[in-house]
Amino acid sequence: MQIAERQCYTPEQYLELEAAADYKSEYIDGQIIPLTGKTTNRNRLAGNFYASLNFAFRQQDCEVFMGDVRLWIPKRRIYTYPDVMIVAGEHEYFNNRTDIILNPQVIVEVLSKSTKGYDREDKFEAYRTIETFREYLLIDQTRIHVEQYSKTGNFASMTKKMKPLL
Repeated sequence: MQIAERQCYTPEQYLELEAAADYKSEYIDGQIIPLTGKTTNRNRLAGNFYASLNFAFRQQDCEVFMGDVRLWIPKRRIYTYPDVMIVAGEHEYFNNRTDIILNPQVIVEVLSKSTKGYDREDKFEAYRTIETFREYLLIDQTRIHVEQYSKTGNFASMTKKMKPLL
């Protein structure tokens, strides 16, 4: 039996491959993982949330981004595409690339069956290494339910509130 060797990529190789790719992928410490599981309901929820926040923050020093803006998490060597991000104040871009943000304060993920465990655990743990990160919202696309995590003190402690979307 032949065992397939896993390819390990540098962040620079990932960015080159991603620029030429027909689909989006995440980069996790050398591994490239294709993004799957996007549904019309997920798209609708993320789009409506983005539109509402964009309207709400129109006269404030905040900007809302969705889906196509990448986030670099240097302490974990992760490039990912959060469903929605909010940056307050000045943007911090990775290497002056306007498609890669470093300083979100709020991150929103719409949960899917295939990613909800990762979004709640490993991804949330990675997000907490971002110095500016303050709030995390997880929106369930299969029922009316939102989980809200807010920073209270240090990065290790975040409070959790669960509430319906109504």
